[in-house]
Amino acid sequence: MNTLLLDSDDVDEHARLADVIDAVEQAFAAFERGTTQMPAKSYIDLPEYNGDFRSMPAYLDTGEWDAAGLKWVNVHPDNPEDHDLPTVLGTMIYSDPETAFPLAIMDGTTLTMKRTGAAAAVATDYLAVEDASSLGLVGAGVQSYTQLEAISEVRPIETVVVSDPDDERVQRFVETYEDRFDVRGGSISEAGRCDVLSTVTPVEEPIVGLEDVGEKTHINAIGADAEGKHELADDLLQAARIVIDDHEQCTHSGEINVPYGEGSLTDADIHGEIGELVVGSKAGRTDETGITVFDSTGLAIQDVAAARVVYETARETDAGYEFGMINTGQ
Repeated sequence: MNTLLLDSDDVDEHARLADVIDAVEQAFAAFERGTTQMPAKSYIDLPEYNGDFRSMPAYLDTGEWDAAGLKWVNVHPDNPEDHDLPTVLGTMIYSDPETAFPLAIMDGTTLTMKRTGAAAAVATDYLAVEDASSLGLVGAGVQSYTQLEAISEVRPIETVVVSDPDDERVQRFVETYEDRFDVRGGSISEAGRCDVLSTVTPVEEPIVGLEDVGEKTHINAIGADAEGKHELADDLLQAARIVIDDHEQCTHSGEINVPYGEGSLTDADIHGEIGELVVGSKAGRTDETGITVFDSTGLAIQDVAAARVVYETARETDAGYEFGMINTGQ
């Protein structure tokens, strides 16, 4: 029995977004039903290298399939300038829950981008207006591309407005999609007045206010992934129906972490977790719903669910490189 090695191109090709969206939706449901195990993310801080490691293990059982794995990921902001390496490097170990055999080792960076986009797509499907045809993006980095690709799987997106202070990044984004969408650069308010808005920035001072969004805009708040980060103004959060992925993570390091820590936002202001919408115990968008916000911090079960899609699809197409990492004769 061999382990399958899958590089970033393999993951990109085999993490088919429609399948990853479905798998992540099932993962959210399993989380709500209590058929997952997901220990808290652990950190190894390395101030001498201005970075850290994070380990994210998880197991989930959807009733149709189960899966287990571990993502080992870092954040080293000096990498691009000092070492010509990405800030974030991830490695995913995907294992057989029954035997613990390592079925695959795959690039976790591309996997993270895909599962993050998929999570936003699931939330958009439950919270955006049915005929949403316009998408705004605040931030034109790598995640903005996956947001568009994933959200256009669940809504008939035609118009895209991207806002970023870096004109070159905006231009690259527009050139990438000008043959598929009516896409242009614009202000934060122009992006915010679309039917769906995804914010994918690392800011610590809010840049999107209540006056910047439409009356029924759905917002995927993606950028906040650490304590102190905060993209949306407090008055916007207070006016919105807020859905989170996990209470502990979101109140510690998600979009709501700052106002929650200050006490201006409480549990009473949180509508529910995305898993509750998926299983039907809480309502998504109704005719009376106005602005909605999905606070996405990213769960290890999403990585495992996405890794299963990649592994199963890769096996069908004989992709990747098989190697005997374990001596199964012992």
